[in-house]
Amino acid sequence: MGVEGCTKCIKYLLFVFNFVFWLAGGVILGVALWLRHDPKTSNLLYLELGDRAAPNTFYVGIYILIAVGAVMMFVGFLGCYGAIQESQCLLATFFACLVILFACEVAAGIWGFVNKDQVAKDMKQFYDQAAQQTIVDDEDAANKAKAVVKTFHQTLNCCGSSTLSALTNTVLRTVCPEGLNYGGPNLHKEECHPRIDELFSQKLYLIGIAAIVVAVIMIFEMILSMVLCCGIRNSSVY
Repeated sequence: MGVEGCTKCIKYLLFVFNFVFWLAGGVILGVALWLRHDPKTSNLLYLELGDRAAPNTFYVGIYILIAVGAVMMFVGFLGCYGAIQESQCLLATFFACLVILFACEVAAGIWGFVNKDQVAKDMKQFYDQAAQQTIVDDEDAANKAKAVVKTFHQTLNCCGSSTLSALTNTVLRTVCPEGLNYGGPNLHKEECHPRIDELFSQKLYLIGIAAIVVAVIMIFEMILSMVLCCGIRNSSVY
């Protein structure tokens, strides 16, 4: 026996929410893949300085997003099918998946909050180490370091840093983007440290907004799925 009245409205409302949830999963998966293959971040995060690779903390968060997006699409489909079929078993499975997914998102959010400044900090340290190696006596090591620094400069349209020595900055001017007036009145806008902060803070801000939207949708879905399960149970009794 199918549900009637208010419970029937909840059934279709849950279906709509799950469809939105499925779409949100697709959007998050798409955004995560875009962040993973964005030329600016990939150019920097694939760099190597001797035997040391660029910090990969940012990619850890991206891979978590990819997994969350894929799971959201599966759970959204499960919720849509369970609501239409009025299946207590499917809805209970859907609710359990939502709880697990919500817990994982909270854990990922805490991890992201703790590491939100670490990503940019690690990249700035990596840049500074490469910059300092441009003035070493080993010509081969210096050339490799200049190649790394040049990638930073071209990708972020910046040059040098006030935290580096005058000698290091003098060498870095040889690999500045063409036309960039290093040392001019807008020096603070051309340094690489602020550009690194800007690059990663924008992307982390985007990830944070997506996480909040998804969390709100999941809370509504958990409530609706519980109400619908109770309605289906009551209707089966009668």
